[in-house]
Amino acid sequence: MKKAGIGIPTIQDRARQALVKSALEPEWESRFESTSYGFRPGRSAQDAIARIYSSINKGEYYVLDADIAKCFDRINHDYLLSKIHCPSCLKRDLKQLLKAGVLDNGVFEDTEAGTPQGGVISPILANIAVLGMVRLIEKMYPNNTNKKPFATVIRYADDFVVISKDLGIIEQCKTAITEWLKPVGLEIKPEKTRIGHTLKPIESNGKTEEPGFDFLGFNIRQYPVGKYKSGKTGGHKSRLIGHKTHIKPSQKAVAHTEAIKGVIKQSKTAPQSALIKHLNPMIRGWTNYYSAVVSTETFNKLDNIVWQMLRAWTKSRCQKASYEKLGNYFRHGMVKLSNGKERHESWLFQTKDGIQLWKHKWTPIVRHTLIRPEATLYDGNWTYWANRKGQAIDKPNRVAKLLKKPKGRCTWCGQFFTPSDFIEVDHIVPRSQGGKDEYKNLQLLHRHCHDDKTALDEEMMLYS
Repeated sequence: MKKAGIGIPTIQDRARQALVKSALEPEWESRFESTSYGFRPGRSAQDAIARIYSSINKGEYYVLDADIAKCFDRINHDYLLSKIHCPSCLKRDLKQLLKAGVLDNGVFEDTEAGTPQGGVISPILANIAVLGMVRLIEKMYPNNTNKKPFATVIRYADDFVVISKDLGIIEQCKTAITEWLKPVGLEIKPEKTRIGHTLKPIESNGKTEEPGFDFLGFNIRQYPVGKYKSGKTGGHKSRLIGHKTHIKPSQKAVAHTEAIKGVIKQSKTAPQSALIKHLNPMIRGWTNYYSAVVSTETFNKLDNIVWQMLRAWTKSRCQKASYEKLGNYFRHGMVKLSNGKERHESWLFQTKDGIQLWKHKWTPIVRHTLIRPEATLYDGNWTYWANRKGQAIDKPNRVAKLLKKPKGRCTWCGQFFTPSDFIEVDHIVPRSQGGKDEYKNLQLLHRHCHDDKTALDEEMMLYS
């Protein structure tokens, strides 16, 4: 049952869904396609974008950019349940969750199709439902030779792209996927389906499609360049291809300034510190999402737009603005960046107490490392996941080395580490008792075990 009026599962239902999800996830994570990235632990939109880049950066391609219409609302229950083989008690719970219905303003409605909206379990059920779509295309047009055209499908939840050098293959893939989705109860959304080209404009459905395409808020496009900036085909006989692949924030994504404008407009009488504290999470979150692509120019442009907005906000507060009055809001000072470096900045939007507005351009551009195709959080590769998740406190290679020392077990509780655990590097003999920071004096513990051991060490020190 769901909360009246808003269609959100109650706490009890969310707990049940989380329990079923934890039982299903390890098995299905090992079965999902390597180019599926949406709503999967350890994978992100940045992985999908990085995979697209690696697929197109050595040539020019046709692209089918498509969206599955109302994916979570229309999945056929019988089809979905037929794919899941599990104990009868678990399947019974799963069926009850799907058939629970919705209570809206006192009116009960049956749920004949789709997964629970806002439910914890909905994403994994949607991924299970569309499992097989990618492999269908891989089987039709396999990448087993350089001479024969092939197709690559990259999917993030209900959004996907099909990439191929052959326009005919793209159109055939569209037809094949449309037919494959019918038994699932789904269909491609016509208004959000587009066939384009990464480098040149093409004619499609009676209109001219501009080069490139948008996916997950990014614009992916190739630009003609000279030989000094050109990409290469790679391989033994590498040659120049005459263009360069750039991924930038899309035009729709840049409309993020409208959200900033709305906050500034609502804060006409608010203190400067309150406005800064409201804007900083918005700016940091947005720039972190786009910090792995070609965003420097966009960041600088947005900073200029935001400065103009804040200039108008300041002027509205001090009427006829003078240099002295502006000095109450804009200051000069040192800024500590995310990479630890400091730089001097002028015209900082900053309070007298030193509370600063974060600028877009202060977020460093760091290329995203693409996840290994078959890697999952349940594959037992502690070394890979510990390094990828940044759980190494000081040196990433130290955790990788120490994981082999106790054969994958916590030396305190004896339980095996899993890639989702939080790991602490601990000194066997505490440094306060003369222990050295060297390999033979280090061990790995679960975080809670580390806390228990630290408390015991402190207690022993009191009685020693």
